[in-house]
Formats: sequence, structure tokens, C-alpha cells
Amino acid sequence: DDGRVVLIRQYRYALDRWIWELPAGSLDAGEDPAAAAARECEEEIGLVPGRVEFAGAWYPTPGFCTEAMNYYRLGGLRAPGPGDPPAHTDEDEDIRVHAVTLDEARAMVARGDIVDLKTAWGLTLA
Repeated sequence: DDGRVVLIRQYRYALDRWIWELPAGSLDAGEDPAAAAARECEEEIGLVPGRVEFAGAWYPTPGFCTEAMNYYRLGGLRAPGPGDPPAHTDEDEDIRVHAVTLDEARAMVARGDIVDLKTAWGLTLA
């Protein structure tokens, strides 16, 4: 809500390096994508969104896969309260959270500091 975007930095074993990303994750069986976006927000950055807005869905690799990526804008972030379900982080995740301005995030893409395509695309939707 203050014009910044929250990025996470985590180690990706497939790349053998730390990378900057937008918070993201997979859907649980039967889970609503908007609910998953809110859950991942709390699990990865420790904040509960008050607003979840659909931004669109795209197929990252339609040549061989039917996976669709759903993008959401989340706002009204707040600390979890007594009525919120507990967040469960993955055991193998070591996540660092950092908020930057949108201009700073886009400069990170231009410099090659952000190499994750879903993140680079997501920043065009902000």
C-alpha cells in the first residue's frame, strides 16, 4: 500500500545460488488460487493480506505443459492475529524478505539481479 513490492531471497538448489523472487507457491489439491496466494503471502513473508486482487493467468511453457501461473496483487498487509490460521513454512525454505520500490525492483531486473522469469513478468503487472 506504500508503493513498495515485497521480494524474497531464497536458495534455489537447481541453480545452486540465491535468487530474488516474488512470493509464490503451488496450489494444494482443491485449493482456490486466491486463497493460495493469501496463504503463500503469510507463509513466505509473515504478513496477512487484507486485499487479494486477480491480475491474470499465463502459461509459461505451453509447448509441453498445461501449467498456468495465476498472478495476484495483495495489499493491506498486516501481522497475523488471533483469528488467523497458523502459517506453515516448508522445512527446506530459508527465506529473506525485503521490500523495495517498484522502480528498484525493475532496476534489479535490468541489472540481472532478478533472474526469475515469473518475477520479472509479475513486476510488469504491478
